[in-house]
This record gives sequence, C-alpha cells and structure tokens, in this order.
Amino acid sequence: MVDELTVLVCSLAREPIPGAQRVAWLRELAPGVRVIGLNEELPSEPHDHPQFWETWTAAITRALGSTPDAVFTSEDYGDELARRIGSRHVLIDRARSVVRVSGTAIRRDPMAHWQYIPASVRPWFVRRVVVTGSESTGKTTLAARLADELGTVVSPEFARDYLDRKAAPLDQHDVEVIAIGQLDQEARYVRRAARVLILDTDLFSTVVYGVHYYGSIEPWIERVARERQAHLYLLLDVDVPWVADPQRDRGDRRDEMHALFRGALDRSGARYVTIAGSWEERLQRAQAAVRAELG
Repeated sequence: MVDELTVLVCSLAREPIPGAQRVAWLRELAPGVRVIGLNEELPSEPHDHPQFWETWTAAITRALGSTPDAVFTSEDYGDELARRIGSRHVLIDRARSVVRVSGTAIRRDPMAHWQYIPASVRPWFVRRVVVTGSESTGKTTLAARLADELGTVVSPEFARDYLDRKAAPLDQHDVEVIAIGQLDQEARYVRRAARVLILDTDLFSTVVYGVHYYGSIEPWIERVARERQAHLYLLLDVDVPWVADPQRDRGDRRDEMHALFRGALDRSGARYVTIAGSWEERLQRAQAAVRAELG
C-alpha cells in the first residue's frame, strides 16, 4: 500500500517494557522498514491534557520530519490523529477479526496468547527455571525430563562441554570463558523455548563454584548473575548415591557444596524449591513446582 513505511514506537519511562527494546524487536521483525522510537513523556488520553492533540501532532511531526500521506492504526483515535496531521487514515482490523487478540491481552497473560508473540519477542516473556545444586544429584537428567514433559528445550551446562574440549584441569582463567559461553548458550536456547526454558545450571553455579575453588571471580560475573536471576531455582538435594565421573570430584563433600548453594540462594533472595527423594519423586516435585510457577 506504500512505497515507504515508518513505524513509530511511542513509549513512556514507566512502562514495563523499555521503548528501546520494542524498537529493536520491530527492526528485527521488519528489516528495511524505518522504525523510530518516540520516548517523550506525552499524555496517554485526551482528558489527560487540555492540549493533548496539539502535543501529539507536534511530537509526531518532529519524529517523522515530514507529513505522511497515510496513517495506519487499528484504533478509533486514528481518524482524529490523521485529520490533525493532514493525512488520510487507514483503519486496519479494528474488530480484531484477522488477528484475534490485542496487545493489552497479550501483556496481561502472555502464556495464554503465546502463538501471537513473535519469535524475537518471546525471550522477554519466557519463564526461566534453573536446575542447580551439587555434583551427581541428577541435574542433567531431571532437566531433560522436565523439558520433555513441558514440550520445551533445555539450555545445557556449558562448563561440561568446555572441560571435555580443554582436556585439562580448569583454573581461575577459565571462569570468565565459562561465564561468557553460558550466556551465549542461554541466548540461543531461549529463542527455541516454549513458554519456559529449563536450564541445566546458569551463572549462579559459575559464581558458587568460582568463589569456592578460587576465592573470587570477575565482578561482572556476579553482577550479571544477579541481573539475570531466574524466575525459579530447583535446588537438588544430595540424598541420592554418588556416581563417579571423570569430571567430578569431592564426592565426600557434597553436603558442604549443597550448603554453599543453599546459602547463596538465600542471600540472593532468589525463589527456589529444594527437590529431594527418589528419582521419580524428584521429577514429580519438580513438575509441581514449575507448574505452580507457570500458573
């Protein structure tokens, strides 16, 4: 319908999703389209300000740099907006009969409207559940079974593959490499997740082990671990037999490591559930915890 299309992303500082993030999503969704962020603190409704329309038309004109031939909206206000700008209004799917959902409904309950959320946007809404704890507690197996039951994917533990490739003992310099690799891996898997991403450990484990083995780690790793705190942690208890593995050590000190993990979770304020019992009991308790998280 047009030779050139401009998408105007209007945002307020108080909104839960930053305007810059929405601009980035739209640029990915519509390559070649001009996407402009308008982050001025403008009134939301005509009754909010006596010069509502004058304020908005001036801001839009400044952002666009010219008067558009047409204004596309799916809202009733489009008629008045287009008239004041001096353009024609093209109303698109006002009744929501083609796309049977509104942005408000998606924000209110994204899980219920998952099919309408573009792939590039889904990572924002994905719930992240981390299976964590000491060695030889069944983390990898439980993570895989949980993901299978929930129809989603697992973000694997980067450190395990890294240690295989290195084929030598880890040292303090490896902690930063592992942290970067873990973040990169999570970023790839979260785009494939369906509503929830199961993580076989995350940066939280990198912090616990890094501090335990080497006394300290790079400050940015602890900062990012706090910023990326998962929605739920499943802390696996050590009440199962130790299984020897070339990558595992200190089987006689699992109680000590479990206490370190629990203490770190308590200090961080993270939401966690301790998962104990037989393998089947662990699966059932983990499933119940994740379902409660997802509502």
